[in-house]
Amino acid sequence: MNLFAIISNLRFQDILDILFLTFVAYYLFAWFQGTKAFKALVGLMVLGVVFTIAKTWGLFLTTWVFQFLWQILVILIVVLFQSEIRQVLERVNPLQRFGLRRQAETGEWVAEFAKGLFALAEKKTGALVIIERSEKVQEHVTSGQALETHPTPEILKSIFQKESPLHDGAMVIRDGRISEVACYLPLSPDEGLPMKWGTRHRAALGLSERCDAWVVVVSEERGEVSVAREGRMELVQTPRHLYQMMHEALAPIRPAHRGWKDASRSFLLHRWRAKFVAFFLVSSVWLTLAGQQNFEVKLRIPVKTRNLPTNLEIVQTQTAHVEITVRGLRKDASTLAKENVVAEVDLSHVYPGKRAFSITRNLIKLPDDRLQLMDIEPQEVVFTFQDKREAETLSNRKGD
Repeated sequence: MNLFAIISNLRFQDILDILFLTFVAYYLFAWFQGTKAFKALVGLMVLGVVFTIAKTWGLFLTTWVFQFLWQILVILIVVLFQSEIRQVLERVNPLQRFGLRRQAETGEWVAEFAKGLFALAEKKTGALVIIERSEKVQEHVTSGQALETHPTPEILKSIFQKESPLHDGAMVIRDGRISEVACYLPLSPDEGLPMKWGTRHRAALGLSERCDAWVVVVSEERGEVSVAREGRMELVQTPRHLYQMMHEALAPIRPAHRGWKDASRSFLLHRWRAKFVAFFLVSSVWLTLAGQQNFEVKLRIPVKTRNLPTNLEIVQTQTAHVEITVRGLRKDASTLAKENVVAEVDLSHVYPGKRAFSITRNLIKLPDDRLQLMDIEPQEVVFTFQDKREAETLSNRKGD
């Protein structure tokens, strides 16, 4: 395959194709890095490489088995990655980019709520509280018990004390009020979490990885207060610190205003190694598969002549070029050039005067039999011939 020829014939659509897939590959890597889903994706990529090699080397049985398995894998991917697929679709929701989302509001309850949680931490009473922000959490939690009240310290203590039938699970705070208790959350699939973290921390991280909710965790073993947000866990030292974080969590989400230069620089340089690897892999796969793509090339070639009688000469040519359209595999069509495409007209039977010659397919010689000539424009060329002796006679008369 002539890679240089393919690269030299890159179109705007091809560049857009590579950049778009690089964008998709990078964000899939960023979203799924460190999860079990990412490991499964790597496994699928390895299987894809093995299938490509087997098909290239002509391993008939291996290719047949993989073609059969791919039909089943499509269903398995949907079943195994249904949660991750939903997350991706939610993250690319355009309504989130334009700010068409509900925003929670802060209120006087935040200070009392922070004091109540630290009071639980002092007595080493475990607690798990979800602060719902712009995205609803109902689809991520299960087995909740409806409860409408304010999150006062007394209510927090009565719910999360060990004797309470509602202490096992998470509390949901929506619009400054408790809306549900005893909710169960999805656990984080990250296998690299600290060993000291229990089920509460894993559940908090699991929810923060799936939506923009913040989850406050009170550790029963260590009496610590932590906040999980965007898949990260942060230790909170004082009620004042938690109070400030709560105001940040419930404040309207507005993107920071940056100039286009700063935004472009940040987009290119942030995690540039991962972006470069994604671009390299996508470009390599694209170049590998591009040669098998059906491709059309338009080429303007000169019309050459042969077998012109010695007593005649060409005095006028209305058009000496034709434009041809050729279709074939990209690896073959990309090699076309004026040097290896010939259009020849046989002049062995011409006579003086103006003559039109049809440019048919059999007059054009292509460098590869796999290429197909689709169109010729114009379909004829016109030459004017003159007898050399008559031309010399006329020239002598003018000289006299």
